[in-house]
Amino acid sequence: MSNLGSCNTNHPAVVAWVKEMAELCQPDRVYWCNGSEAERRALTEQAVADGVLLKLNQEKLPGCYYHRSNPNDVARVEQCTYICTDTETEAGPTNNWAPPKEMKERLHGLARGGMKGRTMYVIPYLMGPPGSSLSKVGFELSDSIYVALNMRIMTRMGDVAYEQLGESDDFNRGLHCMLDVHPDRRYICHFPRENLIISVGSAYGGNVLLGKKCLALRIGSYLGRQEGWMAEHMLVLGVEAPNGEKTYIAAAFPSACGKTNFAMLIPPAHFQGWKVWTVGDDIAWMKPGPDGRLYAINPEAGYFGVAPGTNYQSNPNAMKTIARDTIYTNVALTPDLDVWWEGKDGDPPPVATDWQGRPWTPASKEKAAHPNSRFTAPMANNPALAAEVNDPNGVPISAIIFGGRRASTMPLVLQAFNWVHGVFIGATVGSEMTAAAVGGMGQVRRDPMAMLPFCGYNMGDYFRHWLRMRKRLKYPPRIFHVNWFRKDGEGRFLWPGFGENMRVLKWIVDRCHGRADANETPLGWLPGPQHIDLAGLDGFTTEDLEKVLDIDLEEWRRELIMQEELFLKLYAHLPKEMIFQRELLVARL
Repeated sequence: MSNLGSCNTNHPAVVAWVKEMAELCQPDRVYWCNGSEAERRALTEQAVADGVLLKLNQEKLPGCYYHRSNPNDVARVEQCTYICTDTETEAGPTNNWAPPKEMKERLHGLARGGMKGRTMYVIPYLMGPPGSSLSKVGFELSDSIYVALNMRIMTRMGDVAYEQLGESDDFNRGLHCMLDVHPDRRYICHFPRENLIISVGSAYGGNVLLGKKCLALRIGSYLGRQEGWMAEHMLVLGVEAPNGEKTYIAAAFPSACGKTNFAMLIPPAHFQGWKVWTVGDDIAWMKPGPDGRLYAINPEAGYFGVAPGTNYQSNPNAMKTIARDTIYTNVALTPDLDVWWEGKDGDPPPVATDWQGRPWTPASKEKAAHPNSRFTAPMANNPALAAEVNDPNGVPISAIIFGGRRASTMPLVLQAFNWVHGVFIGATVGSEMTAAAVGGMGQVRRDPMAMLPFCGYNMGDYFRHWLRMRKRLKYPPRIFHVNWFRKDGEGRFLWPGFGENMRVLKWIVDRCHGRADANETPLGWLPGPQHIDLAGLDGFTTEDLEKVLDIDLEEWRRELIMQEELFLKLYAHLPKEMIFQRELLVARL
């Protein structure tokens, strides 16, 4: 049995579980994290000495460090991600399932002695603002100092977790063993009934920062269904009008659809006096409030964002956020220890070291930064951080937006007729695969509510949970769908996007407050070209807007056939309301 280190808790359930896992994993020492500034400095120095982190140019990037992961371990691995419930039906056809007892035996077999020669870091963390009824406590045990430092940025880590936990033993147990990061021994497993996560064989953030997708979405969605709340893959933003009126909006987009950019949107010059505040950029936990409205918190305390494509044009607030106290993973390095990635402002450096440590020049065939290279930055750095981000009650949500990347078919914006129709719109969200995805360009992958890889139970039951939530809300949010990515026949984007999305956002806000007109169409309520403010948008005409709002009935007949594929897969658990909504849409078309 390894020494338990200086334990900074006398919580019997925590101490017993850490002791049991330390006996299993056999670390040389156990280190209890407390989340202090002095600890951050000491762990960072240790990580630099161990070669896990590289200190970047402190004049250009104060407090920033660089990490390079194993080239076989650079992204989430859906094929190695399991939901371990008593029955396969409970996990549903869109998840990988394994029986809990057998999977736990396999994982314990892999973890046995897996931390020999290493330190086990005990990471107490809180997801959500202190004192919130929605917040959850977790303890992650990891043999990665990189994980300990990233969890400190991404969560409220340290003593705050013990304060929230009190004497309760209701906390998430998370075990992470790197092992030899071999893909054959890589498993990310969730045991929802036990509020347990075990991740082995990876050191990549999405698989090993267990508070993020694992607890906040997969376990969170399961707990939300049991406890009457919602864990959603959504950004949350606040729109402040010149008169001080604030409207809060949650939005779900699949990956590569501009989620972080939308969460940190800066209104164009024409919208003088308007402000957009970021509550969260990735995950929302939402619960009915005593006044009958839906309230949301951001459970995270940092941003784990994709670097490539981030620049001062696409997202100035993100660039300011990552200018200090940030950990960069798998980007390129310049000779003066600055960072670079494809799509960053300015010209590429004449020479650099790529994400695998090889010499790189602009003539190189391979990319300098990995397409999924990341930054981990504290949300406190965001110049547009909402003042309400630490409010234990959360913010009242007036609108929920779904969106996907579609070159045709979906108009720029539409509003659902009602909540049930909105759930149908969310359930049928599709996004075209980018070049990196298996299956080829242009194929539409269905990603209901952008939750397909993150729902911790049967997706059909998940739709039913959404429908049930309506009964608990006196004033449900209005539901919208947006598509920034429509193209013309030559493949050019029809809508300018980025900050100009404020024009659509303003129409959505005005619809929530009963101030804006819309036209009834077979798909939902759509703005007429006269309802979207185009003032100050050079070279974009009302005719252009008509094109981007156009509904092509022939395309929609094809769309209906494609939507049916997912519904057939989920048919055994599909709520009948979804089938009725589909029939109504067919009739309207």
